Amino acid sequence: MEWLMAKEIKNGTLVLEFIFDRFPVAEHLRILFFLLHLLAYLASLMGNMLIITITCVDHRLQTPMYFFLSTFSFVECCFITTVIPQLLTIILSGRQKIPFMACISQAFVYLVVGATLFFLMAVLSLDRYLAICKPLHYPTIMSPRMCFLLVTVSLFLGFLFMASPVVMLSQSFYCGPNIIPHFFCDFGPLANLSCSETRSIEMLFFTLAIIVLFASLLIAIFAYSNIVVTIVRLPSARERQRAFSTCSSHLIVLSLMYGSCAFIYLKPKQRSRVDTNREAALVNTVVTPLLNPVIYTLHNKQVHQALSDALSRVQLHRYQRSNAPSL
Repeated sequence: MEWLMAKEIKNGTLVLEFIFDRFPVAEHLRILFFLLHLLAYLASLMGNMLIITITCVDHRLQTPMYFFLSTFSFVECCFITTVIPQLLTIILSGRQKIPFMACISQAFVYLVVGATLFFLMAVLSLDRYLAICKPLHYPTIMSPRMCFLLVTVSLFLGFLFMASPVVMLSQSFYCGPNIIPHFFCDFGPLANLSCSETRSIEMLFFTLAIIVLFASLLIAIFAYSNIVVTIVRLPSARERQRAFSTCSSHLIVLSLMYGSCAFIYLKPKQRSRVDTNREAALVNTVVTPLLNPVIYTLHNKQVHQALSDALSRVQLHRYQRSNAPSL
């Protein structure tokens, strides 16, 4: 019986581990599917680490915008590493077991880090608003202390909003079945497997998810609506093009993140459409993190220049080493 390791208690069995169901992909395409997701994962890590590295080494990029962007990249690396290695294992070897507490821990980290990303997106939106609409006050407002404070508040709010429902769900009774039709431990599948009455927990999670998504979205809408008005009033066509180029990349990322997460989490009843959430989660955990570094770098001449200078320094260093006189 492919259920679980369990121990008998009064009225049933206590689940000690969960089993992730096989990923729905044809057997002859399994290796190809694995390689595509592995390459996407590695590309996401390398792209985000490149943003972090180039921000640290190039003094021209040591500004509030790139501080927030590098922080966003670091948090996104943590976000995808929480789930993608497990997805790769499931694709390659089929069903996988995970201990109960490891599953709860994964759900906790995934949701806390995910909520933090949305608050950081709101911070990035505010940063662009102040830089474009309030350029004279921008250096004063976005001081190093304020930047650090905004990042800290984003992390704290992510923890504050997502910790309670996950902890409450972990205290529910799980008596079987223990098959999770997903590639990681998300709130919906875990609520679906609980033998306890979880309606109040689901409603709490739904309410908090609405607050996280819509609060950050409203901040972004406020910021970019004011930015558009300001950009339209700019006298120079070159300045308008530059401002639109910077903001368009942010808007693409916002659309992908909010679209996929709204589909997954903005449902009062988490028991519905669990299977279809798997496809939407792929957008949120594979596609969006892969596109983010590309979008932010392709639309940014400063990053292009910093990368070009870094490559030139590396080539010069190699040339000097190869032509150095031997002793």
